[in-house]
Amino acid sequence: MASTSRGDALALPKVQCPNHPDAMLVEDYRAGDMICPECGLVVGDRVIDVGSEWRTFTNEKATKDPSRVGDAQNPLLNGGDLTTMISKGTGAASFDEFGNSKYQNRRTMSSSDRAMLNAFKEITTMADRINLPRNIIDRTNNLFKQVYEQKSLKGRANDAIASACLYIACRQEGVPRTFKEICAVSRISKKEIGRCFKLILKALETSVDLITTGDFMSRFCSNLGLPKQVQMAATYIARKAVEQDLVPGRSPISVAAAAIYMASQASAEKKTQKEIGDIAGVADVTIRQSYRLIYPRAADLFPPDFRFDTPVDKLPQL
Repeated sequence: MASTSRGDALALPKVQCPNHPDAMLVEDYRAGDMICPECGLVVGDRVIDVGSEWRTFTNEKATKDPSRVGDAQNPLLNGGDLTTMISKGTGAASFDEFGNSKYQNRRTMSSSDRAMLNAFKEITTMADRINLPRNIIDRTNNLFKQVYEQKSLKGRANDAIASACLYIACRQEGVPRTFKEICAVSRISKKEIGRCFKLILKALETSVDLITTGDFMSRFCSNLGLPKQVQMAATYIARKAVEQDLVPGRSPISVAAAAIYMASQASAEKKTQKEIGDIAGVADVTIRQSYRLIYPRAADLFPPDFRFDTPVDKLPQL
């Protein structure tokens, strides 16, 4: 006979042996019984096994998963993902006399869930193209769901909203991406993503941290194949330039690009403006403008332990 521990009304009853309440029960999967290992008492029967079945009933035994419990629940969808997804038919019985499919998912899924599901697929595709982790995708999906349910951006394309949500999620998770990087993996213009970005922040009454030069420095230097010493020097140069107010009004991305150019030119691993501009997504003229602002104070910007391959007075003046 099974006894249950007393708790508050909301707590689930705990199955335990009345004679050995501290014993860890053993589950017999074949019989569906919960057995006490101390005395052998069956304290629970007809236990449902939610795992995969031990056999499959199809001809493709080697490739098909015998599990028929369905996909995991998706809390982002209204139906809790407890819907029926019908695959495309292949036989003659799947089509009517006009050649139209008899069974369609349109009948089993609401239009809002269908729109959100398409947006989630687009978000996953964009995130995969720029190698973003799963937590960024989950945060983006949650942001999109909030915006979609509020209906505060009516008239805007779902792809544009999804792209802006991905940009916000990257900023909030501390791995910001530039508008050009998001634009490169989506079909939306940079201008439209920027508009949706401002509207979403206003609608959700949220904010994002200001981006700094350090947010992009390690990624840019890594993509350029620069050594750690050059990366640390570029980070130091950019931070000093901002602290001394040498680059007023310049974007952190252009300042970071100019700092990388200065550090690389002083080292043995020299990079051209075009190479840095292609990675940072800024024009050569933008790098030159920021570089000219910090060049007069170049001697004060380098870290004390930096090993110069090219002296400061020999750096390009542009």
